[in-house]
Amino acid sequence: YVLKSSEVLDLLVPILYFLNDAREDSSKIGIMHIGIFILLLLSGERNFGVRLNKPYVTRVPMNIPVFTGTHADLLIIVFHKIIISASQRMQPLYDCLLTIIVNISPYLKTLSMVSSNKLIHLLEAFSSSSFLFAASDNHHLVFFLLEAFNNLIQYQFDGNANLIYTIIRKRQIFFSLSNLPTDMPTIAKFSTKSSGFISSLKSSPDKSEKKRSLFQTHSRSNTDDESTSNGDKLQQSTTVNSSMVATLPETPSIHKMTERTLAASESLNSPPSQRSNINHETSANLSQASTPASSNGGTVSNHNYSTDNGIWTPTSAWAQSWKGKLPLQTIMRLLQVLVPQVEKI
Repeated sequence: YVLKSSEVLDLLVPILYFLNDAREDSSKIGIMHIGIFILLLLSGERNFGVRLNKPYVTRVPMNIPVFTGTHADLLIIVFHKIIISASQRMQPLYDCLLTIIVNISPYLKTLSMVSSNKLIHLLEAFSSSSFLFAASDNHHLVFFLLEAFNNLIQYQFDGNANLIYTIIRKRQIFFSLSNLPTDMPTIAKFSTKSSGFISSLKSSPDKSEKKRSLFQTHSRSNTDDESTSNGDKLQQSTTVNSSMVATLPETPSIHKMTERTLAASESLNSPPSQRSNINHETSANLSQASTPASSNGGTVSNHNYSTDNGIWTPTSAWAQSWKGKLPLQTIMRLLQVLVPQVEKI
C-alpha cells in the first residue's frame, strides 16, 4: 500500500532528515545503517522510483542547499552531503548509497540543476587518480555513477536538460576518465600523493556549494583583491578563471575518447526491472559497514595487484583490467553529437 501511494514520500522525508542529521555523529551510526537499508529495499521497487518525481514542497529544516525540484533531488542532495562530509567509517556504505541512485535513475524524469551538479561532483571526486589508486575497489563507485548517468540518458533524456547541460559543461571529467593513464610511473606518482579518501573527495571543489546565494558570490568577488595569503589568491584566481571560460574546447573524435572494446557493464544490458535487483547484491554490505571494505572484493582478480607486507599496491594490470570496462560509450556519443550543436549557439 505504501509503495502504491504517495505516502511512501511521507516515509522518505523523515528518513532523509535523520540521515542528514546523523551523518557527522558517530554515536548515530546505527540510524544511518537502518535508514540506508530501508531506502535500499525501497529503491528496488519501480513504484518508489516513480513516486520520487513528485515535487518537493514540504520544507523540512535541513542543512542543505536551497533548491526547487522533486523528492529525487532531495535524496540526491542528502546523499551527496553524506558522502562528502561523513567520516571514514561511512565509506563502506558508499556502495549502498550509489546503488540506490542507480536503482531509481531510470525513473527520474526531471533533475534540478542543483542535484545534477551534485552527481557530477561525485563523479569528479571519485574519478580523480588519487582516489582511484588509493584502494582496490574505489573504481566501483565510478561504475555506479556512470550507470546512473547512462540510465538517465537512455530512459529519461527529454526531461533532464539540466543534467545534459551539466554533462556537456563538465565533459572534461569524462574525457580524462576515458584517457586515464595506467602506466606504473603515473600510478606510483598518484599513489604516493594519495592521503586518504576524505581528502580526495574534498579536493574537487563543489562550485554549486560555493554559489549558494548571490550575496555570497558578490562578497567573494569584492574580497579577491584584499586577500593577503598567496594560497588564497591562487585558489580564488583559479575559480575566477574557470568561471570566465566562454568557449567550448574542441571535442575529440569518438575513437579517441573510448576504448575499442565495448565499454558497458553487464547490468546495463538488462532492463530497469532486472537492473534494480542490484540492491540484493549490495545489501550484504550493510552487515559489514562497520569495518573497512575488503581489498579483494569486486571482479578484479588477485593477480592484478600486489601486496607488500599486507599493504595493497595498485599495478598497471589491475588498472587496465577495469578501465576497459568503463561504460562510457553512451555519454561519449552524446557529447560527440551535442557539443558541436552547442558550439554553434
